[in-house]
Amino acid sequence: MLFNHKTTKFHVDMGDLDNEKENLTNFLLAHLKVSVSQGTDKLTVESENLSLQDLEHVVNKFVYHRDLNSTHWVSAEKSTVKINRFKERKKKEHQEKEPPHQTAAQSWML
Repeated sequence: MLFNHKTTKFHVDMGDLDNEKENLTNFLLAHLKVSVSQGTDKLTVESENLSLQDLEHVVNKFVYHRDLNSTHWVSAEKSTVKINRFKERKKKEHQEKEPPHQTAAQSWML
């Protein structure tokens, strides 16, 4: 009797972390024991018993392990886990302030 195992394919969108593609591939192979192939800007993960949430969790572990969590965050939608970059906040422009004026009591203590 033959069993038909359904293989699911997930994608990992690397965003701006293309230089980490090899490291993430090795991390996924070590932690999930799945088939991983590299595309131009995405990794393709094939497995019979992997859920999208499990993949998202492991990719999130990778982001923390590589100390990228201050600049990147992980999201999952449909069949893709995406590594996103935080948007930079605009810095408030500080106006040049004059030093505070001394009051009579403050200058008397000098």
